[in-house]
Amino acid sequence: MTAGTAVKERPALILLPGMPLDAALWDHQLRHLADVVDPRVVELAGCDSVAAMADIVLAAAPPRFAVAGLSMGGYVALEILRRAPERVERLALLDTNARPDTAEATANRRDAVALARQGKYRHVARAALPRLVHPDRLADEGFVQSVLAQMERVGVDGYAREQEAIINRPDSRPGLGAIRCPTLILCGRQDALTPPALHEEMAAAIPGARLVLIEDCGHLSAMEQPQAVTALMRDWLLRP
Repeated sequence: MTAGTAVKERPALILLPGMPLDAALWDHQLRHLADVVDPRVVELAGCDSVAAMADIVLAAAPPRFAVAGLSMGGYVALEILRRAPERVERLALLDTNARPDTAEATANRRDAVALARQGKYRHVARAALPRLVHPDRLADEGFVQSVLAQMERVGVDGYAREQEAIINRPDSRPGLGAIRCPTLILCGRQDALTPPALHEEMAAAIPGARLVLIEDCGHLSAMEQPQAVTALMRDWLLRP
């Protein structure tokens, strides 16, 4: 490199975890996308509203960035698009949902938080696993322990705050048609929490969105099928 030659900075990729998970959810993507982007995870467990989560991301992010959110992270990504669409270069929505919470889901969330606050957080965490991951993953003790360790790090208070944020999230469907950045919508085919139909709904509403279903995969696609997710995200990041 000759003197005075500018080094081109890698574009920023903001990764937003689901509830109640942390940066370990994105471990494979952090390691294997770093050659094309500057990936960084913004932790969200300190906030009890999607709006506050979006504010933290926008305060920490550079002027322009790509954003990928899984589950709760997707709710936050959509809030960021409402607040600052001009700052978002690319959007990836993984195993998430544009709809508001249902009355049944809200009741279940409040029951789970009550149990967690009664000292039964580990029980709550383990009980959630069958709906979070593909059935085949439940026999993978190393994988299960990785998920549970993330939940432990988020802790009861973080879990309660994130559940409150999810309960009160807005309906994002009215704004989907206004999204103009390259958008990847990705879902595990066996996702029991946010099934493929919800992703088909988002893909139909966002102009030019690409929808991909990952086989043999539940709700935690970034961890369950990391190679496939990373490859799809690389294509999304590099596609003109």
